[in-house]
Amino acid sequence: MLEAALVEQLKNVFASLDKSIQLRVFESAHSDQERLLEMLESVAATSDKVTVEQVGAEDPGPAPFFEIAREGHSTGISFLGIPGGHEFTSLVLSILYADGKGKRPDEGIQARIASLKGPIRLKTFISLSCENCPDVVQALNLMATLHGDFEHQMVDGAVAQDEVNRLGVQGVPAVFAGDQLIHSGKVQLLDLLATLESFFGKNADSQSSQVDLGQVDVAIVGGGPAGASAAIYSARKGLSTVILAERFGGQLQETKGIENMISVPYTEGVRLSASLSEHVQSYPIKILEHRRVSEIRPGEVHELIMESGEKLKAKTIIIATGAKWRELGVPGEKEHIGTGVAFCAHCDGPFYKGKKVAVVGGGNSGVEAAIDLAGIATHVTLLEFSDSLKADGVLIEKLRSLGNTKIITQAKTTQVLGDGKKVVGLEYQDRSQETEKESGQVQRLEVDGVFVQIGLLPNSQFVKGLLEVTPYGEIVVDERGRTSVPGIYAAGDVTTIPYKQIVMAMGDGAKVALTAFEDQMRKTA
Repeated sequence: MLEAALVEQLKNVFASLDKSIQLRVFESAHSDQERLLEMLESVAATSDKVTVEQVGAEDPGPAPFFEIAREGHSTGISFLGIPGGHEFTSLVLSILYADGKGKRPDEGIQARIASLKGPIRLKTFISLSCENCPDVVQALNLMATLHGDFEHQMVDGAVAQDEVNRLGVQGVPAVFAGDQLIHSGKVQLLDLLATLESFFGKNADSQSSQVDLGQVDVAIVGGGPAGASAAIYSARKGLSTVILAERFGGQLQETKGIENMISVPYTEGVRLSASLSEHVQSYPIKILEHRRVSEIRPGEVHELIMESGEKLKAKTIIIATGAKWRELGVPGEKEHIGTGVAFCAHCDGPFYKGKKVAVVGGGNSGVEAAIDLAGIATHVTLLEFSDSLKADGVLIEKLRSLGNTKIITQAKTTQVLGDGKKVVGLEYQDRSQETEKESGQVQRLEVDGVFVQIGLLPNSQFVKGLLEVTPYGEIVVDERGRTSVPGIYAAGDVTTIPYKQIVMAMGDGAKVALTAFEDQMRKTA
């Protein structure tokens, strides 16, 4: 049974439903079948538009299974397993999507989805403890309702172990088209859409997405704290303002507890991101989400070219694209993402119960990941490039107190090893043996998984060659946020400002917006 508070929330959420929604439950001999029926009946009881239908079968399935239909017709959305835990939200949103409700992308993104070549038949293997899986499940379920020939099924790996073993799934979320893995790991809708376009192709009329979006006073690239702040300050000056973002909120969407926001003792990234979105939308600011800028053509009026082919002109550009997790860039890494290489210990750690793993990176994130994994894996080896760990002392002390961990410093990871299906080891160079004439000896670790935790990489690739950047990829700015090209500014973690903190990014975005406004006023005076 659902808790009373949740029941009231669902009543409010489903109050807007217009069409009849059927939850079709197919017969199964699985011990959890009754639990699935009980949960779905509880959900259906919150709206007279939602009903549960039981479908008999001559050969009952091996696992609980149901699909979502709208007015008697399948939506293409189905669930193998019970969507509890983090996936309960996926169920709720799928009901809304089936009715044409819920947050939907703008017309440009919807056109790209509709232009995918069908038929599209996908399965996403998930773990109910995975915090990244719902993003993929929800994105694909939404696409299923926006495309005429698109089916997607969420598969709980815990109730489909034979299939998991047959396909060699070692990380979630893992998206399959038939028996072919087409994506594994955390991903945004934008990149997932690009993957589907590459795999399935686009219909001839897909060029419709290549449109001119017009001209604005200020175009802000990035929707994190710096971008949101810059947009608000620009709009308050009466400037027409557009935010182009891969995902509104940026890194905040991946941030857990936040305890250093002045005047806010505690909040969480998702909650803060929602507050930023609400604040931004209280102004006449246009948000174009799921967009990635591929090129900027400078001039009296700058032109921004997006990967979709869309174009936008702006008198002023503020770049606030933040940073992303850094990859090792060694042989075998990309090839084994999802089959032994991972970036989230919390999400993929359960797949390594009783196995040996390595963590690369001795900062706070790496040591925290090693501590978490030590409670799951039989043994954890942490490798750090320098001669000492960079994490906080209390974390290092905790890691050293664990009996199934080992720390190796002065270790340069050189290769991830696999057997054609999964990771079987890792090679590293022992830098402690280096001399002026010889490199350190290459050592091998026999591990089943490699968790990469080596920091952040500025999202500045699209301006390299246009703007001055540091060897680390940070955009060089002056004390007011001006870049090396007039009329183009930058703010937040993507720049050379010290201390990559949320509160710093917010202040920096405001400062840069004010600078851009003053510069424009002087130019037109």
